[in-house]
Amino acid sequence: MKWWGWGAEGERYELSEPKRFWMWLEERLGTLPRVSRVASLADIPLDPPRLSSPDLVSLRELCGERGVSVDAEARLTRALGKSYVDLVRMRHGAVPSAPDAVVFPEDEEQVAAVINLAADRGWVVIPFGGGTSVVGGVEPLPDGRPVLTLDLRRMNRLLSVDVTSNTARVQSGISGPDLEAELDSRGFTLGHFPQSFQFSTLGGWIATRGAGQNSTKYGKIEQMVVSLRMVTPREVVETPAVPAEAAGPSLLQCLIGSEGIFGIISEAVIRLHPVPRYRAFASYLFPDFLSGAAAVRAMMQAGIRPAVVRLSDPEETATGVVLRSPARLSFRDALGRWCLRWRGLDLDRSALLILIFEGERALVTAARRQADRLQRGGLHLGSRPARLWMRDRFLHPYLRDELMDRSVLVDTLETAAAWERLPKLYSQVRQVLSESIRKTAPGALVLTHLSHAYQDGASLYFTFMARQQQGQEVEQWQLIKDAATEAILDHGGALSHHHGIGHLHKSWIPRYLGPQGTAFLQQLKRQWDQQHIMNPGKLIDV
Repeated sequence: MKWWGWGAEGERYELSEPKRFWMWLEERLGTLPRVSRVASLADIPLDPPRLSSPDLVSLRELCGERGVSVDAEARLTRALGKSYVDLVRMRHGAVPSAPDAVVFPEDEEQVAAVINLAADRGWVVIPFGGGTSVVGGVEPLPDGRPVLTLDLRRMNRLLSVDVTSNTARVQSGISGPDLEAELDSRGFTLGHFPQSFQFSTLGGWIATRGAGQNSTKYGKIEQMVVSLRMVTPREVVETPAVPAEAAGPSLLQCLIGSEGIFGIISEAVIRLHPVPRYRAFASYLFPDFLSGAAAVRAMMQAGIRPAVVRLSDPEETATGVVLRSPARLSFRDALGRWCLRWRGLDLDRSALLILIFEGERALVTAARRQADRLQRGGLHLGSRPARLWMRDRFLHPYLRDELMDRSVLVDTLETAAAWERLPKLYSQVRQVLSESIRKTAPGALVLTHLSHAYQDGASLYFTFMARQQQGQEVEQWQLIKDAATEAILDHGGALSHHHGIGHLHKSWIPRYLGPQGTAFLQQLKRQWDQQHIMNPGKLIDV
């Protein structure tokens, strides 16, 4: 991945008409001058590792010569994740702290041996999968102790597949593409496709309680995990591999979402689905966001489960049009716009809903027809918008690099709430984001979409943009982030739906879980990690 941005070197988001887009954006945010970034990792200052030669010899005896690195590039590229704050600091060459060594274990035995060595010598251990955390989940926080980052990429094997039960046992370091390739060759899919899919890992998804873009059909990762193995400083914990149980509170669910603070996930048994044989696309335009949300609610409560449900509000819909559409429309597109206006709709002021169904043809066709009958107030646009989204869905994060090059503060936050609370939550968070942005910048752009729909509610995903306050980029972001998070909690939203907590959300955990809930997590931390060496400073304070 790029050390200064998102994704693979050489990849970028191609704007259809760059000049038009930047003019449109400057009308909303003000002048956006280009800003420079440090030229290479070599320009970023880095303290020497705090491990002695005997320490490194001990580590290499456990993991081999190639299994341990103190190289500057290896350390710097695992010092931060991919949040806006992380990239601002990396681009400025201001990395607050880096691991003292990066270790690449090959199996669970090596993970356990490294953790035991770290416990004996008082070192911190941080698990690292794809490094795509946007909440500060992999950053070493200074506390005076040497830090080992365990990069799990070598633990990337599909260990077994149970074709009778439709489950598989998999090592945690396997990447999304590698996992799906292995499963596809056997006729299966996990159905978990987060936006970070190309770079993130199974262990990372489980540790952060993640959600994929197809979660409305397949569920979030916690519904996909049958059991897991976790290496803690005390022992290896394994949960029972059963389809369901009534053996007290779920130990499995306590470990899912633990973000490395109890131990390191080494393996998991996951639920599989047959590779879908058929896929259908549908798109609808609604006069406003709330009427579109009502249609989604009706569909979910009728028991219809598309793989993908994505409703963009008018601001996000209009932004998508500018990103994708040329200034000079074809005759077909111009005629289509005229027909929309005749129906009282406009792509610049309407909400776009896309649905993607997949599975057996007969079931998909029936669900698609039933869903169409429930889109009251929506105009059917055909399949093209949904197909375009599907084509570009993993390219969207690359646009952030272009925006940051042009001095744009751009970040996202996500939550979930019951249908009853969703309208107020949507309006208030948008309002708070706009108001807090305008305290530091001349203009604001706030985009929202609904995704990950449920019978009782849905997730809201906000993207906000402003002109950077040069020299105060992190402080500007923190002011906006604090105000929006408080608004989310004030109106009954989840502190996080799928990004996790890390250290950027940690200060709100006591308010969100309450004193007893927080104390419960703290007690679990003390039980499994008495020396407080596992990813300290994340999720909760101890």
